[in-house]
Amino acid sequence: MAEAKHPKTLDSASRQSLMARINKAGQAPTRPSALESAGDIQTPGFDQLPEFENLRMQKSVAESFAITLPFYRLHEARAGVRTSVDGQTLLNFTSYDYLGLNGHPEITAAVAEAADRWGTSVSASRLTSGERPFHRQLEQELAQVYEAQEALVFVSGHATNVAVISTLLGSEDLIVHDALAHNSIICGAEMSGAHRRPFAHNDMDALEALLASSRSRSRNCLIVTEGLFSMDGDGPDLARLVEIKRRYGAWLMVDEAHSLGVLGRTGRGLAEHAGIDPKHVDIWMGTLSKTLVSCGGYVAGPSDMIDYLKYRAPGMVYSVGISAPQAVASLTALDIMLCEPERVASLQANGRRFRDRMEQLGHDVGESWGFAVTPTIVGDSLRTALMADRLFSRGIAVVPVIPPGVPEQSARLRFFISAGHDAADIEQVCAAVTEVHAELQQANVSLASVAQDLIRARSMLREGSE
Repeated sequence: MAEAKHPKTLDSASRQSLMARINKAGQAPTRPSALESAGDIQTPGFDQLPEFENLRMQKSVAESFAITLPFYRLHEARAGVRTSVDGQTLLNFTSYDYLGLNGHPEITAAVAEAADRWGTSVSASRLTSGERPFHRQLEQELAQVYEAQEALVFVSGHATNVAVISTLLGSEDLIVHDALAHNSIICGAEMSGAHRRPFAHNDMDALEALLASSRSRSRNCLIVTEGLFSMDGDGPDLARLVEIKRRYGAWLMVDEAHSLGVLGRTGRGLAEHAGIDPKHVDIWMGTLSKTLVSCGGYVAGPSDMIDYLKYRAPGMVYSVGISAPQAVASLTALDIMLCEPERVASLQANGRRFRDRMEQLGHDVGESWGFAVTPTIVGDSLRTALMADRLFSRGIAVVPVIPPGVPEQSARLRFFISAGHDAADIEQVCAAVTEVHAELQQANVSLASVAQDLIRARSMLREGSE
């Protein structure tokens, strides 16, 4: 693989070329006349969408700095602590395989047997074509994790939040959520038609003040947060949340997508981590695509809620049921997680080692708890992308997260830690991040001037779309 070139600064010719492309991207798209001569309105191309022009501008900046975009890369190996791209083996920090179970022989054998017996699809929604034993078994075992009455499995994690929230809440209700809540939570809240109010990240005083001023005007109220936040690696004060939800007569929903298998001595999530009875939380939500190495989502809680969702949630009623291979993969992974708590202990030790070492080296890891997710907050988006590109050339896969994925000036490298990583892997990546950061500092990459160009280009884009 050819080594990428990294200019120290933009020379005059490169800067002019960059500005030409930015200016072109910022031009307003050509609008068709009201009616063409034949009486038909010309159909615009999708490349005339304002966000498409913004994407093209970002790609131009990446090309000018010889940055290979890290998104949608073709990986030639299964997701794990090592991966392969273009024949190059990389140390992988982009995978959600927190307990190192993806490809576990016991899981793949169970999946093969399930596919042989049940096929690869249930071929219709569970409402119309019925259920299979693996549906009910998976839901029973998930309910047991949270000591809930019942659980329900959906075919998509994102759709689980959207369907559950939009089905349970309506226009007379109030939804209050952490300001850094996942997109699926926001989409579900918006689709519900309820009044939506965010509160400052993990700020329980702000939540209580918001409820004090707004709760009485709504029929029902839902508080939504996450067990472990996927961008910051921290979590909420569950005991305080339970206290607040009781005081204001609200339902409490916790998204466990990144905390099942990660928090608590046996991986049962935030309740076990906090020492709180899980029955104090009304709605537990999670995904099958991370610790449980499959695909889909689930919700656990009271039987009445589950029964209501079975007949009213669009993501359940109008979607095909989860397939046997997916369900059995998650069932087997869940059994291994509960039978082998040493995997959880290894993950937690690796997470603490990574966070502590990065802090020792002077990197900003925010408020990360040091479990499965820890960011290195860089701030500047272009510098973050450059760091990810140079780490890739050193054999380390990590994806930069830039706005709008995170707030402005909080761009970061986001590291997912696995039980499969070892001390040498962690030392290697920490040293590499430190080296790359120092290189960019010494190279004096001209980021401020490019930032001004981007601001100006964004302004042109906005004007062109008005």
